[in-house]
Amino acid sequence: MSPRHRTTPETVGRLLEVALAVFAREGREGFTMSAVIKESGVSSGSLYHHFGSFDGLAAALYARCMGELLEAILTALEPCEEAADGVRAVPAAYLAFAREQRDRMAFIHVSDYAAFLPAHAETVAAVKGPLLARMAAWAAPHVAAGRVVDLSPALLEMLLIGPVAETVRRWLAGAPGIDIAEAERVLPERVWRSVRA
Repeated sequence: MSPRHRTTPETVGRLLEVALAVFAREGREGFTMSAVIKESGVSSGSLYHHFGSFDGLAAALYARCMGELLEAILTALEPCEEAADGVRAVPAAYLAFAREQRDRMAFIHVSDYAAFLPAHAETVAAVKGPLLARMAAWAAPHVAAGRVVDLSPALLEMLLIGPVAETVRRWLAGAPGIDIAEAERVLPERVWRSVRA
């Protein structure tokens, strides 16, 4: 492999940051391969070399943004010893990430319904799987002790994240009556009440 075609974390990271900047500035319609190539200065061959396709780049960007979101949640969750504190930390961290990293969160929510994701499920699962497993591992002793409702990890995740994910989706879309500050005040306690045993 020649040096100019060698995949490096720095090059991949730079391309993903450029792609996110293009999405943030141009929106879904303007998020195209030609726009990313123009902004980054790389050739289409280089982009294909690193990601296989433009859909591959979009999937890698989704996985990266989702990984950053889940890491922010786990940073808030894992130090918590009490079930109530940990459960409240999950929606609070999700909402804080949305407020502080709006572009990343917007890309996550736009991509959730994108046609490219199923073909790149392995790429996404490689990032999400271990992080969601850490969330389930934190919850397991609280479930076993009868402090948190005994549900499958997937359903427990839906209760912890589903309400705030929908709130953020509507907030990003500009729906009237959605106030992130109000959600941060109200939803963590409501989510805790929904999962306490």
